[in-house]
Parts: sequence; structure tokens; C-alpha cells
Amino acid sequence: MNTPAIAPAAESLGRIARTWLPLQATWLMMAVEGPFLAAVIARLPDPKFNLAAYGVAFALAIIVEAPVIMITSAATALLDGDTSYRRLRNFTWFLNGGITAAMLLLVWEPVWHLVALDAVRLNPEVARLARTALVILLPWPAAIGYRRFYQGALIRDRLTRRVAWGTVIRLSAMTGVAFFAWQGSDLPGAWVGASALSAGVVTEAVASRIMAHGSVRRLLATPSVDPPTYRDIHRFYQPLALTSTISLAVQPLVTFFMGQARFSLESLAVLPVINALVFVFRTPGLSFQELAIALLGRSQANLQQVKRFAGLLGLGASLGYAMIVLTPLSHVWLETVSGLTPELSGLAHLPLQILVLMPALSVLLSLQRSLLVARRGTGPITWASVIEVVGIFGVLLVTVAWSGWVGATAAAVAYLVGRAAANLYLVRSMRTQTDGSN
Repeated sequence: MNTPAIAPAAESLGRIARTWLPLQATWLMMAVEGPFLAAVIARLPDPKFNLAAYGVAFALAIIVEAPVIMITSAATALLDGDTSYRRLRNFTWFLNGGITAAMLLLVWEPVWHLVALDAVRLNPEVARLARTALVILLPWPAAIGYRRFYQGALIRDRLTRRVAWGTVIRLSAMTGVAFFAWQGSDLPGAWVGASALSAGVVTEAVASRIMAHGSVRRLLATPSVDPPTYRDIHRFYQPLALTSTISLAVQPLVTFFMGQARFSLESLAVLPVINALVFVFRTPGLSFQELAIALLGRSQANLQQVKRFAGLLGLGASLGYAMIVLTPLSHVWLETVSGLTPELSGLAHLPLQILVLMPALSVLLSLQRSLLVARRGTGPITWASVIEVVGIFGVLLVTVAWSGWVGATAAAVAYLVGRAAANLYLVRSMRTQTDGSN
């Protein structure tokens, strides 16, 4: 198997920061789309029903796309010539076909009735709006897999600015569609949000392929050195796909419990707004993981500098988040920016404050994962995701099913406890690996 494209070398904190910034800009721009679409939906008729329906549709689409999320890492690590390119491209197409078939099955009326009305027990109007939103989102998961593959080729060639430009194109297309649907149609808000999201990602996928033309041509002109077989690719990628799938199962799990909680509809309506703000401050960790893997390499080069940089990222992310949620700026975010009513804003304040440590814990998780991947000891990563989901399930079971907490508050506590449990497990696993190697 091939190591990441960026060779380990002595790095200063400043150089690490400059290398990281384009990737952070990409994630930050992606983080904008959630608050933007939630704000649009909140300003259209029936915001409660449509925010809830959009949140349900997005949560389900996220879990469907989970198997392709790590394709960027696989492409960055494995692409080295013509054979590896063709085999990983075919593998990506196979995954894209599978997740599209899963989306089609989910929106089939008998299956949808079973999931949305019988299992989750959604409000019938929310279920109706969410199903059509999912139909509109049918191209979305495969488009993500397609563009992440070509983004991997760009990152391999250190063309990270092109990745950022692809995101600019995505946001521009999304904004244009959202504005047109908002002003020029009477579509429900959930359908407006889904249309904008699908259009943006499909446009970005096409742009990524065009921008990667030179990288693809160079790959096809270069014979692969010891190219991975399809079995090798499957063995390499299976733990990554499993980890992302388990992690993304959290949103449908939380959605299910919100359907049973106190203030069910209100909680479903505010969770997209809460998750959007938390995601903004989780982006430093998300953008850091692949860079850390590349900088560390199997030799663990730059270990101390990578750890220092991660510490600064985590501290800065949580402090920035706290400056919003623990000050009057929270009202500005919830009511002025996100467009929530005072009633919904009041429900969202406490959950936002509970999650103040989540940005730092997310950076810690990315550091832990990068260290384990660099050591080729990826098993604990999957188990940490299992522990996180089990922790979230356990907290929701106690707080919602047994204690009758408000849904949004219960979800915030569950998110924090689950993530902390995963961090603690990885600390122990990494210590065990280190002791075993001595």
C-alpha cells in the first residue's frame, strides 16, 4: 500500500498553518450552507414543519452517503498511476451505485411509511414533506462520492486551492437555486432547501472533474508502481467506510428519539440550527485530519508539532464557539441570522451552551484518528465510533424514554457524552499500542 502523497518533512507551525488554511476554508464554506438554508426555510411559510422535514431528510441522506465520505482519503493515499486510478475510480463508481440504490429504496412508499410513520412516528405533514425532499436529494450522495474522488487527486498534487474553488462554485450554485426558488416559486421550504443542496453538490462534482483534468492526465500517463488490487482497496477502505457509516448513524438515531421526546416538533425544528453552528466550529478538526496523516507518515515525523498545532486548534475552536453561545451574540445567531422565533430560540439556548466543549473534542478526535492511521492501526477508530453511538443511544434512552427531557437538551447532552467516551477509549487504545511496541 502506498503512503500519503505529502512526504513527511520538518515542518514549522507556520508552514503547517499555511498548508491547512485552504482545506479549512473549504470546510468552513461548506459549513455555511447549513445555516444559510435553515435561514431560508425559516423565512418561508410553515417554518416549523419545513425545518423539521428538511432536518429529517438531511439526516437520512447523510447516513446513505456515509460509505463514500472517506473516498478523498483513499484517493490521496492510493493514487499513484494509471492502474491505481482506474481501479479506485471503478471502486468509487460501485459505491456510488450502491448508495443511489439505497436512496431509491428509502423513498419507495412502503419503505418510507415503515420508516417515517411506523418507526420514527413523524408528524404526517413532516413525513410528506421529507419524502419529497429526499426524492430531490437522490443525486446528492453519488455526486459527493464522485467529487470526493477527484478532490483526492487534487490534494495528491497539492492543488488544494482548486478544492476551495470547487466549494465556491458549489455555494454559488446553491445560493442561486435557493434564491430563485424562494422568490420565483411557491415550493415548500424543505423542497427549496433540498433543491439548492442537490444543485450545489452536482455542480461542484462537475467542476472538480474539470479542475482535476491535468491530474488525471498525469496519472494515466504514469505506470502504477505495485498498484493495489480490488481486494487491497476493499481491505484498506472497509474500516474507513464502516467508521463513517457508524458515525453518521447518529443523526437518524437522534431524529428517532426526537420523535418521542417532549417538545418533539420544536426540537426537530431547532436541531438543524444547533447542529449548523456546532459544525462551523468543528471544521478545524475536520480539515486537520487528512493533513495530519500526511505530515506524520508512518515514521511519525512532525509528531510534536502536529500535537501542538492540534492543541491550538482545539482551544481556539471552543473559545470561538463560547464567545457566541455564552454571550448575547447567541440571540443574534438564533433569531437574526437563523430566523427562529423567540419561542424556538429559547428552546435552543441551553443545548448550544452544553456543547461548548464539542469543537475541542472534535479536534482531539481528528488528532487521535490521524495518529492511528499513520501507524496503520485503524481498528480502534471503528470501535471508538461504536462507543460514541452506543453512548449517545444510552443517554437518549435515559433522558428521553425514561426521564422525559426536552428533546433538544437531551440530544446535546448525548452528543457530548458520546464524543467524550470515544476520546477516552482512543486515549487508552493509543497507550496500549505504544506500550505494546516498546
